[in-house]
Amino acid sequence: MSEGRKAGLFLIFVTVFIDLLGFGIVLPLLPRYAEHFEASGGTLGLLMASFSAMQFIFAPIWGRISDRVGRRPILILGLVGSTVFYGMFGFATSLGKEGVFLGIGALSWLFITRIGAGIAGATIPTAQAYIADITGPKERGKGMALIGAAFGIGFTFGPLIGAAFVSAETGATPSAAPGYVACVLSGMAALLSIFKLPESLNKQTSKSLAKRHHWFDVSSFRHALSRPRIGLILLTSFLTTFAFAQFESTLSLLTQELGFAARSNFFIFAYIGFILTLSQGFLVRRLIPKVGEYRMGLAGIILMVIGLLLIGVAGNSGSYILLYAVLPISVVGFSATTPSLQSLLSLNTSEDQQGGVLGIGQSISALARILGPLAGIVLFKGTQNGAIQGSITSPYWVGAGIMLLGLLLMSSLKSTAGNSDVQSTVET
Repeated sequence: MSEGRKAGLFLIFVTVFIDLLGFGIVLPLLPRYAEHFEASGGTLGLLMASFSAMQFIFAPIWGRISDRVGRRPILILGLVGSTVFYGMFGFATSLGKEGVFLGIGALSWLFITRIGAGIAGATIPTAQAYIADITGPKERGKGMALIGAAFGIGFTFGPLIGAAFVSAETGATPSAAPGYVACVLSGMAALLSIFKLPESLNKQTSKSLAKRHHWFDVSSFRHALSRPRIGLILLTSFLTTFAFAQFESTLSLLTQELGFAARSNFFIFAYIGFILTLSQGFLVRRLIPKVGEYRMGLAGIILMVIGLLLIGVAGNSGSYILLYAVLPISVVGFSATTPSLQSLLSLNTSEDQQGGVLGIGQSISALARILGPLAGIVLFKGTQNGAIQGSITSPYWVGAGIMLLGLLLMSSLKSTAGNSDVQSTVET
């Protein structure tokens, strides 16, 4: 790989990492904010889902626009948007329970900021397309793992930064500072992309794509799913993210059952981010070129099955030490599976459709992140009328079963490879 391409990979990594620091700061704080503003459980669920819902809608839009106008302008636009909406998040928090601005209450402003941040943050597939532009087939999986590594590092240090602004006193008024810190960090990433990030998309390719694609093409979903390999990869991605989203959304509830203090939840999220960083930044990036995306994906799914089952065992035993011990298994499995599926999706897509198809992949993942937490919370706590009996371990048993189905789908990918680009990867 040339020095220019290595510099591009480094810059896209740093840009995404800084932006994800803001995400890692805000996300663990949302339940505390909702409690302070007296939001019901259903309202909290909608607040949490609003971010992913916007990503589901806008990820393919940004991907296709980037196929027309280039990756750099879309990445800059997303970072500037994140800067604005994280700043608004901090301001909304400072309004207090009874605060009103422009005739809108604080809780409504929180919804507006999460919706806006979701729209702005739907540019991850554009970053993936950027990597696809500057890497060859053999380097694609290694490059895609950079996004996971950036997420892992951001999710490690973001909660640690956020924890510094959480009072140790129960029921204390939440600080607006985390939102402002996230705003500053996203602003730094925006400036870096404006002044340092080069465009990756070839001008001739961009002109060709401008004639072929609309900004939003609903038929692209149907077209992608009609192709057996693409459909299998997308469905496997959905199941993987759905199962992991169940785990993420109920982890804080599980730790509460195990007696974790509120601040300790930040540290366990940072622990997960640290594992993501090590696994995707070092382990997965080095193994994918050697074993191939297909085998790496299979191994990752198997680890997720084992890890989710063991989390259920830890929940039943009531041991937080066992929980800390088994968490890395499922997290490493997810770290191995996600970039492998992203790379397989890219390798099975023509160059002129990278942004659009990767955008569809991101939307599928966003949809799983909308539905996964809803299912996980119902399984964990049950329904009010008692029709579904909740259990603190149900999300993990169900998640393991879902990943067994994902294992079957992933296994069938080899038999459908045919003469596609993925064939060489499968036979690595």
